[in-house]
Amino acid sequence: MAAQQLLADEAEALTRKAVEAALAGDPTAMRLCLERILPRDRAVRFALPPIRSAGDIAEAMGAVTAALADGLITPAEGQAIARIVTTFVETIEVSDFDQRLRMLEADQTEPPSGQPPAWLNWGPTTSG
Repeated sequence: MAAQQLLADEAEALTRKAVEAALAGDPTAMRLCLERILPRDRAVRFALPPIRSAGDIAEAMGAVTAALADGLITPAEGQAIARIVTTFVETIEVSDFDQRLRMLEADQTEPPSGQPPAWLNWGPTTSG
């Protein structure tokens, strides 16, 4: 805690020295200053088609690849976007699976309609 307080008390002086060193050409000081000025992440804008099903991922990834090829996004940004697209598609698949499972369960719990289940009619039939 004492070290943090000491550094906090000298933050302005240390910052000034780092900037002076950067302006004098010190590459480490330059990197340090630029890392504080420039954001690590940036908002990227490009046309990403809507993703409504797993089948839409190919078109979406094509848009990511095109943006990468055109220099609109960096490889790291493309990789991050691809992970988001993949997660989104996985979410859609889980939702679709849950919906299908609920429909099957609802079919299993419906009261009989008076007709025997289809599996009871599995035997050979005789034609008359």
